[in-house]
Amino acid sequence: MALSKNEIKFVQSLRLKKFRQKYDNFIAEGEKIAAESLQQSLFRAVRIYAVPEWLSTHPALTGLGPTPPVHEVSETELGKISGLSTPNKVLLVLRPPADAPGLELLPGELALFLDDLQDPGNLGAILRIADWFGIARVFCSPGSVDVFNPKVVQGSMGAFLRVQTAEAPLAELRRANPDAAVMGALLDGANIFESDPPRAGILIIGNESKGISPEAQGLLTHRITIPKGAGGGAESLNAAVAAGILVAFIHRV
Repeated sequence: MALSKNEIKFVQSLRLKKFRQKYDNFIAEGEKIAAESLQQSLFRAVRIYAVPEWLSTHPALTGLGPTPPVHEVSETELGKISGLSTPNKVLLVLRPPADAPGLELLPGELALFLDDLQDPGNLGAILRIADWFGIARVFCSPGSVDVFNPKVVQGSMGAFLRVQTAEAPLAELRRANPDAAVMGALLDGANIFESDPPRAGILIIGNESKGISPEAQGLLTHRITIPKGAGGGAESLNAAVAAGILVAFIHRV
């Protein structure tokens, strides 16, 4: 049966944050993400749209409680609901967990805080970095890009399934962890490679163009910097690249 106009309109609406919040649903596309999503229980699949080729290799859809409604669609129909330039065989509509992770850090835990990060690609990449280094939680300021933006989900390459995320103001996170180190990279900070930054606490990743906000700077306990190499001409580092360098050094053996 062909997809109805209402069905197409519903899935397309999930590209916008207000409708993701209204329906408490979001989109995940592609064979890899679909396979990982259907093998875990934290995120529940509420609808599956797939071409016959994909469905023929997944005769028993299990892993998320009751099997969600499965819609066999043509490549043309998948193209109408997909946000990708080249649709990839399967699209899931997922529901996020009902409970957000708590704000209190565990002893020895390093968490990331994203201070008004705007680029979905950066957030997706940072979730992959967190996933690689075993960082369990990433907190986002209320002004940051939505974690369930389709571009974030796609860019995370499945990391969104394993890294817990929550929206919270930094001041609230700080109140929940009054003794935690709060680190942030600033131009006038200590050279991270010549200092000994804490291996636990909160690491702030600033906005792509404005960096760490004055309000967040006021809560820092450790000001660090990534020094520019001799002859380096770039004005700044990409937020995700900076996050990768900082986390790699903090997690050094």
